[in-house]
Amino acid sequence: METLIPLSRKTTLILVILATAFLCALLVYFVGLNLPSPEELTIWLRGLGAWGPFAIIGLMILHSFIPFPAEILAICAGAVYGTLVGSALVWAGAMLGGLLAFYLSRLLGRDVVHAWLSPSQANTLDRWAQDQGTFTLLISRFIPVISFNLVNYAAGLTGVRVWTFVWTSAVGILPMTIMSTYLGSQMKTMDWPILLIVSATGIFVVILGHSFAKSREWI
Repeated sequence: METLIPLSRKTTLILVILATAFLCALLVYFVGLNLPSPEELTIWLRGLGAWGPFAIIGLMILHSFIPFPAEILAICAGAVYGTLVGSALVWAGAMLGGLLAFYLSRLLGRDVVHAWLSPSQANTLDRWAQDQGTFTLLISRFIPVISFNLVNYAAGLTGVRVWTFVWTSAVGILPMTIMSTYLGSQMKTMDWPILLIVSATGIFVVILGHSFAKSREWI
């Protein structure tokens, strides 16, 4: 009788990550989701019924490997499921995708990760990897102009502890997630003055974050 060779922990983790990414890609392929408008995405999510929450989580996981405007998905999630449930779904998917990217980067190493990126993204990744720490991780999550995915990969290339990565990501992505889903949940009933205030606040945060990131040479 043949003896099965046990898979190493590293090999098992890589297989799990690749399988997850593959399943997310299949999700997008079979539902025919191809850069829809927010209205189309909202209708699509409603049409999925009980599978809608899983689709949101799956797409947020996929976002860690194939970048697309996650804020649009968050707004649509808020429109369909409300602020609380929509935020929870988007947050869970982002955390799972972030962890997968973090471990994948740590396992495969710098050269393999760089092969997936453009030269400018690779340079940004190197700068981040040199400046990673608890403060840097936490602040980066609050700044919308800093790529969520690049932070995940950069953290994986450093000695940052998994728990530090988890809690800074979990806390840091909450404000933008809640704001986006709230905006979606109130889109049909929100008064224009409130919408303008929310929009102006978002623009101010982006400008402030961009200036701060520039001063630290993060972008």
